[in-house]
Amino acid sequence: MRPYIIRRLLLIIPTLVIASTLCFAILRFIPGDAVDLMVNMSSRGMHAGTDEAGLTPHQAIRRALGLDLPIHVQYGRWITGLLKGDLGKSLWSGESVLELVLEKLPISLEVGLMAIVVSLFIAIPVGIVSGMRPESGLDYILRSISIFFICIPSFWLGTIVVVFPAKWWYWSPRTTWISFFEDPIENLVMFIIPAIILGMWLSGMTMRLVRNMMLEVLRKDYVRTAWSKGLREKIIILRHVLKNSLIPVITMIGLQLPVVIGGAIVVEYIFNLPGLGSFLVEAINYRDYPVITGVNIFLCSFVLLINLVVDISYAWLDPRIRYS
Repeated sequence: MRPYIIRRLLLIIPTLVIASTLCFAILRFIPGDAVDLMVNMSSRGMHAGTDEAGLTPHQAIRRALGLDLPIHVQYGRWITGLLKGDLGKSLWSGESVLELVLEKLPISLEVGLMAIVVSLFIAIPVGIVSGMRPESGLDYILRSISIFFICIPSFWLGTIVVVFPAKWWYWSPRTTWISFFEDPIENLVMFIIPAIILGMWLSGMTMRLVRNMMLEVLRKDYVRTAWSKGLREKIIILRHVLKNSLIPVITMIGLQLPVVIGGAIVVEYIFNLPGLGSFLVEAINYRDYPVITGVNIFLCSFVLLINLVVDISYAWLDPRIRYS
């Protein structure tokens, strides 16, 4: 196991180098940049002119931000800082990108983890019941519910939850950010509705996967042997069937966590959650290259580590799996 983990950790390094190079280069090909926005948003951009050094507003700002250097020089400076744990500084605020990411990360983690917990509370019991009673009326109803959860857009449902209760009952979810350390109860109340909305969408896919894996494991010889011994249904399901059905589910959860943390952008906007998703959208709108690149590298690292944890968990779920 240890050699396998070391190889996987070493493999993360070239993966991050390739990802950072692609992200850094692609952003430079997007039309327009932060300097254009800065000039247009300032009174200085209303008239053309030069400063004491004979530089136009565009040229002066580019020089101040280091954007006038060749792209390979910019990349060299950025990758050198990255190796030291420095993701750069925001072009607009001058704050450290790493500090900003760490400030936003707990918010996205909280909503993401709560959404996955909600999805598992829905998906695993429903998937077990559906898998134990295949092709029954209850199975058809539960499968229809799972398809409905998959098809319903989370941003649409979030908009409905915000708009119609406010129109009909003069009630709307709390949208003022409250830290968990200031008021834990109010913080959880603020997160529970977005978590349920995201969890419903996640549970649809997990529900169908649990059902299908239950049907597959129920056909195994060791399960038939357990039935023939006269073991109770509860013991067979919990000890023999469920644990062996969870390997693909663990894989899906591992893939869902980074997606929820980095991809719940619209839901964060709707409920005014200052997480990584809304932070990334704002950076894209303002062409803040260091922030965009830093967030992407952070999420890429997070995905790689989650995949490693998922692979290691296989050996615990299935003793037949061995890594060398």
